[in-house]
Amino acid sequence: MMQQLQDTAAYIQSQTDNFEPEFGIILGTGLGALVNEIEIKYSLSYSDIPDFPVSTVESHSGRLILGLLAGRNVIVMQGRFHYYEGYTMEQVVFPVRVMKLLGVKKLFVSNAAGGLNPAFNTSDLMVLTDHINLQPGNPLIGKNLDEMGPRFPDMSDVYDEHMIRQAMVIAEDADFDLREGVYVSVPGPMLETKAEYKYLTIIGADAVGMSTVPEVIAARHMNMPVFAVSVITDMCTPDRIKKVKLSDILEAAAIAEPRMTMLIRELIKLQ
Repeated sequence: MMQQLQDTAAYIQSQTDNFEPEFGIILGTGLGALVNEIEIKYSLSYSDIPDFPVSTVESHSGRLILGLLAGRNVIVMQGRFHYYEGYTMEQVVFPVRVMKLLGVKKLFVSNAAGGLNPAFNTSDLMVLTDHINLQPGNPLIGKNLDEMGPRFPDMSDVYDEHMIRQAMVIAEDADFDLREGVYVSVPGPMLETKAEYKYLTIIGADAVGMSTVPEVIAARHMNMPVFAVSVITDMCTPDRIKKVKLSDILEAAAIAEPRMTMLIRELIKLQ
């Protein structure tokens, strides 16, 4: 695995004149427009990168973007990978580990999620303060990559408190409500039953999605600070559950996208 990671990182460096990104960004479902804010230096298709998975979700572009955001060097995944696509956890987090080898210091993650907290509304943004992993495993199972991190990494402070507080100030100055909460990651790809939504609420989740946690676990294993934000694309409380199509999720994400883009851009300026 280490040899694959090193070979992939070397290939990306060879295609980008050894561009050195400071920050890594993973863009979730319907949240690819942040790329429009980037002064793009290089754009690589996932299918051209050795050992890189290829996104199979129709709303994920499948490109690795390198360039400048708010004057800072960034590497952006325009489309991510999910366990439900048939990938192993090692494949899901492979790009995050490559980012580390390329020099990334901090990771920013976005996702689309269902709202479990009754105080939330569709198209709200929720900063992740913690998570619950209900995926059928995690990327650290198996032989530990000692070069990347310890066998038993601590997960008591997964999401960077300083960046969370900075984000809250940015939102206040921009005059919009930024929610805080716990994200629960489930396998998917089906949405949950009413009983499952109730269960997820009981165990302490404010939003539910099918991604993010594996990548975050890998990042924290490598001691990378993480900031993550969910766009609430549908409400899953008993009085507001309705049948949801992908088009509904994309529409809700599009409404929130300008705020999310601004939030990440301004946050990167402060790092």
